[in-house]
Order: sequence, then structure tokens, then C-alpha cells
Amino acid sequence: MAERIVIVGAGQAGGRAAEALRAAGNVGEIVLFGEERHRPYERPRLSKSVLAGEEPAATASMHPQEWYAAHGITLRTQLRVEAIAPKSRAVITADGERLEYSKLLLCTGSRVRPLPGAPDVAGVHYLRTVEESERLAGGLQPGRRLVVIGGGFIGLEVASSALKRGLEVTVVERQRALLDRVLPGQIAARVAALHSAQGVKLRLGAPVERIQANGSGNGGVKSVELADGTQLAADIVVIGVGIIPNTELAETAGAASNDGIVVDEHCRTTLEDIYAAGDCTNHYNPILGRRVRLESWQNAQNQAIAAAHNMAGKPRSYAEVPWFWSDQLGTNIQMVGVAEPGMDIVWRGERLAFGLLDGRLRLALGFNMGGEIRFARRLIEARAQVSARRLADAAVGLRDLLTEATCSASTP
Repeated sequence: MAERIVIVGAGQAGGRAAEALRAAGNVGEIVLFGEERHRPYERPRLSKSVLAGEEPAATASMHPQEWYAAHGITLRTQLRVEAIAPKSRAVITADGERLEYSKLLLCTGSRVRPLPGAPDVAGVHYLRTVEESERLAGGLQPGRRLVVIGGGFIGLEVASSALKRGLEVTVVERQRALLDRVLPGQIAARVAALHSAQGVKLRLGAPVERIQANGSGNGGVKSVELADGTQLAADIVVIGVGIIPNTELAETAGAASNDGIVVDEHCRTTLEDIYAAGDCTNHYNPILGRRVRLESWQNAQNQAIAAAHNMAGKPRSYAEVPWFWSDQLGTNIQMVGVAEPGMDIVWRGERLAFGLLDGRLRLALGFNMGGEIRFARRLIEARAQVSARRLADAAVGLRDLLTEATCSASTP
């Protein structure tokens, strides 16, 4: 069989992998399978500019349809790959087709985590796909009451877009702080203050008991009842309580999995010639010194590119400082690194925060501070020992701290 690379998952990771394979010089056949009807697109716009009504969902597409044919990539949408046969090196699709591969890349992504007991009625939404974004955007009418269940980044971006469109917005979070899973409390409190100052109502430490519908039929949503009995009137409810990595296809085929498909630094799974990239993977990050599963634009794109180069015979380790951004209420929030238990939090003014662990910079978050975040990212990458006092001193440039750390590391 002539070389054929099969990519399962036509989201951002799958699309970027196909693109990178051609850029790396691969001239073999590439087949890209996707369950959605859309060609590969990037999801961040769906909760930001698309939901705010500032641009159509089509702008999220990575390439026009003709680009795939022009680059010899067979794009097969609305078709699910049901199984992998590793011994015979083939995938089996939902319609029974058996397609052999030379190498296989799994970019199966993730799916929304459902809220137990949530009714399937008009006005109750999840946000993951183009259709879900368009459906939700159609209901965001001025004066309506929106309750967002989940105080993570996706929930806060929905709250921001809805407030911009004139809705009355309440965010409900079962933990006592927003962004509890990804940020230390001191920094998360600053994000909460940003929302409160602009009129978003926050109900923290408030588990949801049930979502109540109007009438006995599909008359839409009526309210959200909290565990303490509080009733929050609602015309629209958005549920954003996390995602679940799509690992089942790999697991059934025999690949190792642990909160994501286990891959090595070259994006290889434990099955021969099967690779994986994006939200669905659990990889070792040498900069952090531990395994992580990341849900971000950066990881979906850059891990997929690394996987493509490795599949094309051009070895490349995937080792990057995690980076994430979010646009909320006119503020660009950028974060590099990850939160760790026991961090010392250091503020530089009101808009830049750092997390230190054993004297090393491990986390930085900025509010409209993209330029400074670039240097913080390089400090984390350098595993720099940084003085908390100098880090807090705005008169000491982060560029200077980076130069000092680099010089110190190169001194015998």
C-alpha cells in the first residue's frame, strides 16, 4: 500500500496536522475524517465575537473548501470512525468502510460535560459547536435573563458576550471562587471583581439543584433553583461545567489512557504508528515536570504540528509553556504556566500577577498586559529563580529579569 496517513478528528488539531504534514514535505495520501458537517475551524471565536454578534461563524473556518483539494487532502465530513484495528492497520467507519493506514493520528478532541438532570428544553444550551453558538446567539436578545452555570473561562466568556448584547446575566458556580480549577484564589478574585463591576451577578459556592421548565411540555426554561432553595428566574440557561476528552476510540483499540490518551514527547501513543494530539491527550511536559492534559487553542495547534512533523519523519519534541487567553468585558486576559498548590502570589501593580513555587516562576496572568506576558513566558521556560521583591517592582523590567536569569544559567 502506498503511504496513507489517516487523521481522525477534523477540528483545529486535525486541520493543523494535515496542513503541517504538507508543510513538512509529506507527499503521501492524507485522509481527514470529521463528524461535524463543517470543515476544520477554531472554536475560540464561538464564545467571543460570534456569540457577541460581531462576526459570522464562517470566520472561524481555517481554510476554504477548495484549499483541501488543492493540497491533496481528502476531507470527509459527517462521518464517524467507529473502530481501529491496530493489527491490520485500518480504521472502520460508521458506514462499514474499512480504510488502511500507514500512520494514524487521533485528534478526537473532547465533548461537553452534561449537567445531571438538566432538561432538554428550549432555552437550555451547551456551547461547543458552530450550531450551538449560532443557536445561542439567536436567543441573546436585550433585556432577557441569562443564567450561566459554571464559572470557568467558557462560562465567563458567554457572560461577557451576553452582557455586551444587553442581557441581565447571573453566573452560578458551585465552588467558592471562579476559575477554581485553573487559578489561585487571589487571582481569580480579580477576575470576579471585573465581572461584578460591570453588572454580572455572581453566585459563588452555590450548587444547582435543578433547572425548571415552563409547563409540562417544551415551553422553554423558567428558572434555576439552587441547593439553598433560591430561585433564579431565567429565559436562557447556558451550562459550562467542563469537558470530557474523547478517548474511547483509542482505549477500545488498546491504547493507554489516563485522563486523556497517553502520548510521549513525540505524540506517539502506546500503539505502533498511532499518534494523538489536542484536547484528548495526556502528555509529559518537561518544563512543568509532570504530565498534563491541556484544553487550549495553543495545545490543539502546536501539539498537532509536532505530531505531523514526527509522522513525516522529522523528529520534534513537544515541550511548551502552556499559554491561554480569554477576552472578557473589554479586557484581554492572558495566562502562561499552570497553577500549583502552595504557590506564593506576587502582584506587580493591579494588572499583572505571578505564581512562585520554591522561588521559581511557574504562573503569570495579565489583564491587558500581553507584552509583559511574553517575557513571563520565557522566564517560566528558563525555569528561572526570581526574587519576589524584584518581581513586584514595576521599575524592574521583566526583560531585565530574563536577561539576568539567562546570564546566571550560562555562568559556570
